[in-house]
Amino acid sequence: MAQPKSTSTKKSPWVLPVMVGLLLIAFLIVKTCQRTKGPVHPAPKEETSDSRGLNRNPSNIIYSKHARCRMSCRHIDESEVKEILKAGKINYAKSELNGTACKKKYAVEGTTHDGQRVRFIFAPCNTELTVVTVIDIGKEWPCDCK
Repeated sequence: MAQPKSTSTKKSPWVLPVMVGLLLIAFLIVKTCQRTKGPVHPAPKEETSDSRGLNRNPSNIIYSKHARCRMSCRHIDESEVKEILKAGKINYAKSELNGTACKKKYAVEGTTHDGQRVRFIFAPCNTELTVVTVIDIGKEWPCDCK
């Protein structure tokens, strides 16, 4: 009597290493793409200004009339403005960095010592810095600053 033919398939010895290699390449591509999403802005060094021109230690801080009004409404004082200027993070999406040096505006965000999440708009010009406006990110305050 004839025996049935065996249907077992032999795998080539190189299939497993090739599969592992392809998975490794795919993993590296995904990791590289994750690292390069969106603009990369390194944290500023311990200097008085960052690489884009915000002087974090200006010789003079000027407060616009609008900023003073908003500070009053939001219970924010000058010490909180200075602490966010020194330690806050620049929100580049909310900043206006095109134009000449005295036309740029930096949106700097952080949490004050009393727990308010804030964004301040700073306009540097030479050695002076103007506080343009003050925003409380976490709370809407009744205020009439025109």
